[in-house]
Amino acid sequence: MSELQKKFKLTHELRIVVASLLSLVVILLWAKYFGPKPPTNLPQANRPVQTAPATPGSSTPSSTLPSAKTTPGSKAPGTSISGVVQAATPPKADTEERTLVVENDLYHVEFSNRGAVVKSWQLKHYTDDWKPPRILDLVHPEAAQQTGGWPFAVALNDQEQESAANSALYRISTPASTLQAPADVEFSWSDGHLEVTKRLHFDHTYVVRVETSVKVNGAPVPSGTSWLGGFGDQTVSNPAPIDTVSIFYSENGKLTNIPAKKLEGPEKWPRGVWQGGKDWDGIEDRYFTAAFLPLVGAPPGSLEVRYWKDFRTVQVEGKDTQEPVPQIQTATSAQPLSLRVYVGPKDYDELKKMNPPLHSLVNFGWLEFIADPLFHGLKWLHKYIPNWGWDIVVLTLIINMLLFPLRISSYRTTLKMQRVAPEIKQIQEKYKKYSMRDPRKAEMNKEVMAVYSREKINPVGGCFQMFLQMPIWFGLNTVLRYAIEMRHASWFGWIRDLSAKDPYYILPITMGLSMYLVSKMTPMTTTDPQQQMMMKIMPVTMAGLFMISPISSGLAVYILTSSLVGIVQQWWLNRTHPLPAAAPSQARGKNGKNKKK
Repeated sequence: MSELQKKFKLTHELRIVVASLLSLVVILLWAKYFGPKPPTNLPQANRPVQTAPATPGSSTPSSTLPSAKTTPGSKAPGTSISGVVQAATPPKADTEERTLVVENDLYHVEFSNRGAVVKSWQLKHYTDDWKPPRILDLVHPEAAQQTGGWPFAVALNDQEQESAANSALYRISTPASTLQAPADVEFSWSDGHLEVTKRLHFDHTYVVRVETSVKVNGAPVPSGTSWLGGFGDQTVSNPAPIDTVSIFYSENGKLTNIPAKKLEGPEKWPRGVWQGGKDWDGIEDRYFTAAFLPLVGAPPGSLEVRYWKDFRTVQVEGKDTQEPVPQIQTATSAQPLSLRVYVGPKDYDELKKMNPPLHSLVNFGWLEFIADPLFHGLKWLHKYIPNWGWDIVVLTLIINMLLFPLRISSYRTTLKMQRVAPEIKQIQEKYKKYSMRDPRKAEMNKEVMAVYSREKINPVGGCFQMFLQMPIWFGLNTVLRYAIEMRHASWFGWIRDLSAKDPYYILPITMGLSMYLVSKMTPMTTTDPQQQMMMKIMPVTMAGLFMISPISSGLAVYILTSSLVGIVQQWWLNRTHPLPAAAPSQARGKNGKNKKK
């Protein structure tokens, strides 16, 4: 082998490198000139949209819901099997804002197709306290405008979807502008991605049936309905309107009320968090309510609720003040949403007929066992005497005649105490020098009680009849304050509202004078000058209390009538049961004093 051949001899490693390079060159040349051409447009991957929303009643946040980042009327992307982008549902919307009125003999309701919400809910049989009075409207336009929420707004777990659904222009199923109940109406809207349908049925009662269906890309999502923007009569006084408004719910037969000012803010209620297991719920003021009810036959505890408070600015004594605005949303455990809504007065007997019964909303408090029979007694009298003021007068006469035997017994006790008064006076003088903490003071009480026991006197018997009247006063005042029948019920003359106080204070002053006259005619059961003075000033105190406090004038009618009856009864008792003559020792004492003078 020559030297040139030895110099260019390839090693085994060099042969592998050369072979690899030649193979790479061949592949590149083949791909360029002989390989298949790639398609100009590659098909898009089929990506289905997730539609697994948060379930009402759980604490799953709204991030599990698809987000509707579209404006009302715009097309949102969906995906077909062929890979061509198209809308999930055809867009559906109205081109202009419309108002629809639905009414029957009980109410006049105005809907706006912008959001398919209620803008006015007037109760035809009731007026507010405006001068002159107007038909009562339970919707607060100013509060709704400030907080951005109206009654019957749709409730969704996704804030953007909810905002879109409550600001869209819905199509209304009827071209008419006014409907007479019974009637059905449907509001529908879709932006091609989010689809909302509301169906409402109105009849001759205060109950409206509401059905709401919400879909995202054709798949149902949880929804609810709302009463937003406040509630009730805004023109009342004593107390302020907001002080009478509360959120309520019934769970396992127990009613819970939460005053508006004690509600928590929206930060306490993340979207998607609901309280389940409610039988019924709603919002109320003293005399009216909007109650969300399940369908008849639905199992107990099928409603879910969330509630909070927003704030609005109001003028109080010329200054801007933040006032709470209670908000409530209700859903059902089954979707689409289907429930009943009662919007009307808290009429005890009518609410008791509801299914489920709602009469517990008429809150007579812990004295219900007294207030309830008084209330139904007045209602029975009203069948025959169609004036609530005269009904109170007749009821007072009946009660005082029933209690008259107690007055006689009390008067006889008073006579006995008058007879032993000199002896009691001597005992008190005997121990007058000892302080109340001195143990010897207890001996005085023993001697006094021994006298009462000997004469068979019950020391509290003389006051029993008066004490028995006090629960009746409280029970009747509760009836007059909370029974819808007493609202704006007139008697005669200047008394135009038996549930409110007398604007001219005539009843309280007359009542105080009559109570004072009765006390003057009634023998004193005590010899203590301080106690006697207290008994004399009590009528003045009662009159002043009625003048400065929002106590119903109907209660003043009751006490005034009771006092006038008491004057007649006491006159008869004084005539037929004269007071005992003064004891000889007393007479001698008085004569002796006169001689000294």
